[in-house]
Amino acid sequence: MVEKWLVALQVILAAIGVYQFTLSLFGIYRKKNHKQFEPKKTFAVLVAAHNEEAVIDALMENLKTVDYPKDMYDVFVICDNCTDNTAEIVREHGWTACERHNPHQRGKGYAIEWMLKKLWEMPRQFDAVVMLDADNLVSPDFLREMNNDLCSGARVIQGYIDTKNPHDSWITAAYGVTYWYCNRLWQLSRTNLKMANFLGGTGMCFENQLLKDMGWGATSLVEDLEFTVRCVKNGVNPVFNYKARVYDEKPLTFKASARQRLRWMQGHFTVARRYFFPLLWQSLKERNLAKFDTALYTITVYTVLVTFLLTGYMWVDAALFNGPNFPTLYEYLPTWLAVVSVVATCAAFILALVLEGVKSWRVYASLITFPIFLLSWWPITFYAFFTQNNKVWSHTEHTRVVRLDEVHGKQVS
Repeated sequence: MVEKWLVALQVILAAIGVYQFTLSLFGIYRKKNHKQFEPKKTFAVLVAAHNEEAVIDALMENLKTVDYPKDMYDVFVICDNCTDNTAEIVREHGWTACERHNPHQRGKGYAIEWMLKKLWEMPRQFDAVVMLDADNLVSPDFLREMNNDLCSGARVIQGYIDTKNPHDSWITAAYGVTYWYCNRLWQLSRTNLKMANFLGGTGMCFENQLLKDMGWGATSLVEDLEFTVRCVKNGVNPVFNYKARVYDEKPLTFKASARQRLRWMQGHFTVARRYFFPLLWQSLKERNLAKFDTALYTITVYTVLVTFLLTGYMWVDAALFNGPNFPTLYEYLPTWLAVVSVVATCAAFILALVLEGVKSWRVYASLITFPIFLLSWWPITFYAFFTQNNKVWSHTEHTRVVRLDEVHGKQVS
């Protein structure tokens, strides 16, 4: 019986892998025609900040240079439990600093929920809400692209999340490779197939009325994934805007990266428990591929965990007990197919870099250490499983001040 379960798990994991790889191929093609509209929508730009005096100045300057009528957007910085000069810096730039002090409900999800209530009480009401992080920078056409999608009927939009510091360390380079891959072969593929895209925590835009109707309600450690699932359950598929770039600062060290990814995995377990089965059942009843795909994505954290446990079991069995002592898929697959699958997986990341026009030799050189970054997800996810009830927000400290012209210059160096 145990052997049958082990084989079944291997078959399920292999099927999920083939499914995801097949979908990624639809991201190779990119349509270049994108309907343009004159500025029509007004935007409230919300920036979540906790003790961000080191980096907030660059974003405040950046938002002044956005190519959009200045009377059609305003910036509100949520100074969440700040004890530094973040609010003062924001006000010096002429933007609105909204100070929140609540030591019992800490975290980005609670801060956004609080800010939205304040926003809806203001005399001026906006057509849409954009959400950014304090360490971000946006491309000059960001709001114009959001306007284009809103005018085309979209209600929830995710911009292209890029990395503003890929050359700072091998960790930031690994993040860069991951995000270029996800944008091109994960998000764009689903756009081309007219499926639901996934929110990434920043560079997001929401129709204001949708937020009022649904409420925010996403207060888990991964509020972006939680709100994505709630949207899809309600028949609203988030869309991906390839041209609207938001540049995000990534942790410099492995320790800081592991802490951030641990929080993500803890939150993913929460969302998976809460939404997987209801969304899966709904997708089957409605025969809705977008809902099925989203449900499958919510349990990615479990596929990583099970893959880790199975691989570890196989290694121990082979090393200590002269294994394998249980059936494995490798016994039934020809050797050439196993080799092709490994090569194809590695080639997908290189393909994504080429398709995205990455020219930096340092990024390609970072592929040598990239497998270490990928494998480190295994123990992080394993530990997250046993600490998934943790609700304490772990803040990532941002200290790297980068301007937009520096980002563009370094992407080709």
